[in-house]
Amino acid sequence: MKSSRMPGVFKAAAFAALASAGFAGSAFAESVLRVAMTAADIPDFTGAPDQGYEGYRFAGYTLYDGLALWDLSSSDKAADIMPGLATSWEIDPANNKRWIYHLREGVKYHDGCDWNADSAIWNFARVMDPTAPQFNPRHVGGMGTYTAQIESIDKVDDYTIAINTKAPSSLFPYEMAMYYMISDCAVTAAGNDYVKYGAHPSGTGPYMFDSVTPHERLELVKNPNYWNPDRIPKHDRLVLLPMPEASTRAAALLSGQVDFVEAPSPDTIPRLKSAGMQIITVPYPHNWDYMFRMDVPPFNDLRVRQAANYAVNRQDMVDMLQGVATAADQTLIPSQKWYGNPVKYEYDPEKAKALLTEAGCIPCVIKVGISTSGSGQMQPLPMNELVKEQLDEAGFQVELIPMDWNALIGVFLAGADGTEYNAINFSMAPIDAVQGVLKKWMSGNASPNCCNWGVYNNPEVDALGEQAIAEFDPVKRDALLTKMNETVVADASELYIVHDLNPRALSPKLSGFVQAQSWFQDLTPIVVAP
Repeated sequence: MKSSRMPGVFKAAAFAALASAGFAGSAFAESVLRVAMTAADIPDFTGAPDQGYEGYRFAGYTLYDGLALWDLSSSDKAADIMPGLATSWEIDPANNKRWIYHLREGVKYHDGCDWNADSAIWNFARVMDPTAPQFNPRHVGGMGTYTAQIESIDKVDDYTIAINTKAPSSLFPYEMAMYYMISDCAVTAAGNDYVKYGAHPSGTGPYMFDSVTPHERLELVKNPNYWNPDRIPKHDRLVLLPMPEASTRAAALLSGQVDFVEAPSPDTIPRLKSAGMQIITVPYPHNWDYMFRMDVPPFNDLRVRQAANYAVNRQDMVDMLQGVATAADQTLIPSQKWYGNPVKYEYDPEKAKALLTEAGCIPCVIKVGISTSGSGQMQPLPMNELVKEQLDEAGFQVELIPMDWNALIGVFLAGADGTEYNAINFSMAPIDAVQGVLKKWMSGNASPNCCNWGVYNNPEVDALGEQAIAEFDPVKRDALLTKMNETVVADASELYIVHDLNPRALSPKLSGFVQAQSWFQDLTPIVVAP
């Protein structure tokens, strides 16, 4: 077992690293990037983020790396994966259920411990092996979906592992961009107590943990020894502040309390622009919609699902949001390879009423779980009020049930079976075919396997998905995924509403930020002027 570290060495190491970079003594003047998140609280930073994908963006992708990473260097195309803690990977030519991963050499965790095959295998055991001392049930809840396909892991040598999947899994490498590696030394030094580990978390990422003020702020400092010199942060400190209220975030930016704001309210954008703030929007894979529960009435009836889609005037929503969204015909966006040529549900309230009448569901009473704020939820309260108004006019009778974002995540993870909700407004980022197509629609991915919340079940879709998973020719696989997506849209599997344009507001002091076509974003290039 690698040597353990004494608590307190982490801050000392961070200071020493900054000093060695030329920032010591009285000449040291930190450049600080302060970010206002939409989260209601600080995301978990022990290697299994909560608070949705916003937690992954700010408390995962900053401190930690996966075997693969997202290439977030361009605004011109949808982001894809690239090598991370693995320099390359390939399927075993003799066994299409065995992926060979070549690990990056010379990488150290923030606490000085080595990254290698033993550390990788230890990391998988913390979620996969209940008998392992480092096993963490909460991490299973947060990260278990990414290891669900793994049967076993073999050490080939100190910098090579083989991951054996339960079945052929041609898109498996995308899962490994979501699974973060944490320091086995740090967890062992904490006696496998993850609360104690949280006082000194250690990853291999471009930022290192400095301090946390519960419910108020998480402070990270740059890792000057990060293994990828292109991603060493261009600022010294990153301060992450939970601010669930859009008006609060805008006020904080205008007053100079923060430098970078997630999801500014559309009605504040003109004022922010006039104050010299940078407003950045980029299309990216993200859908704001309603997930239907389809194992019981009323949404087990295709006519009711179609009626809901015909009842919504998507352009009204885009106009209300002052153009920081686009109308959604499905969960994917046109730049994605599997978009296809599916049916479109144009606004037609009379057709919606006729379908509800035919289905014998007038008024069609439904309960919808919504959040008051949260990662990717945009402006959930006014948006949901508009959807309710339009659905009610077409013959529905909608009851909105608001809750905290983490509570809604709990509803989503538990699945629809047994819930009181007929639908939930749960935004997602279909950034790849695994997250955007396979896990959402195959019946085997209903709870607890993620992410088929509404118990959607179509044997044709399952068959297409199984073929796609087993197909290693990318052209043939993309054709199967496209057909699968077109079939799901024909089933009106969700209430498609809008895609977010991911608006952010930045202080004029900031430069260098490249907003990627992804839910994930790289903060490391940002320069903070004095």
